[in-house]
Amino acid sequence: MNRKTVLITGASSGFGLFTTIELARRDFHVIATMRNLKNKDTIIELCKQKSIKASIEFVSLDITDAASIQKLTEQIAHLPSIDILINNAGFALGGFAEETSLQEYKEQFETNLFGTIAVTQALLPSMREQGRGRVINMSSISGKMAFPGLSPYVASKHALEGWTESLRLEVKPFGIEVALVEPGSYQTNIWTKGKRIAQKSKLPTSAYAMMMTAIEHEMEKGSQSYGDPYAVALLIAELCTKRRLNKLRYPIGKGVKGLLLAKQMTPWKLWEKIVLTKLNAHL
Repeated sequence: MNRKTVLITGASSGFGLFTTIELARRDFHVIATMRNLKNKDTIIELCKQKSIKASIEFVSLDITDAASIQKLTEQIAHLPSIDILINNAGFALGGFAEETSLQEYKEQFETNLFGTIAVTQALLPSMREQGRGRVINMSSISGKMAFPGLSPYVASKHALEGWTESLRLEVKPFGIEVALVEPGSYQTNIWTKGKRIAQKSKLPTSAYAMMMTAIEHEMEKGSQSYGDPYAVALLIAELCTKRRLNKLRYPIGKGVKGLLLAKQMTPWKLWEKIVLTKLNAHL
């Protein structure tokens, strides 16, 4: 009778998949949404492997499509409440500012920001009416610091951070809590899936071709120390069970807190030198 219902977007892979599994293990009723419902088979199989008697409803959802969001609200109307919304759906687009088309920027923002806003707007009225609720937005360390060659993704996550901060202040008086999860580098397919790099920045004729190669080399070098994405799922699950979310931001990952603190404390001139020196080492 006290089982809480969680709706999670982008549940078919990465952090979303592992979070869905962990929440089901903890006996939440999970509404797992994804663009292609064929991908639900992976979740079902993992639940079998872990002997999890899951309470999972699978719902098709494209967060960039207003009609799809409207259909979602109709499909979940039978539920007494949605207690927690986890805005996890997103993708990462790399590329240099000069070469990334406005359309490519728009596509990045449509998912990482506007889609998140749209789903949240669809569920907030019911949370406000019931006088309680929780919204957890999946951000990134990129929402707090910028990296060269990743401007579309970085910009979308910076925007998400600002919007979420405003949202928390707006809805807290109604009993709704809001938080950001800010992972560092983890073993997910967010960068490798589909090789999502702005078209011009992939060309050997690009003025930034050597810099892109250096960035990819640095990312490949760092991949050996990437963390287990299940750790992020465990954090999100803890945020779903905590009595209160006393903080807005929850950074996670090896060295993430130290890196964020270092950027905050380091003068820009020195920070810039450090970043570019590290990049130039691969040129």
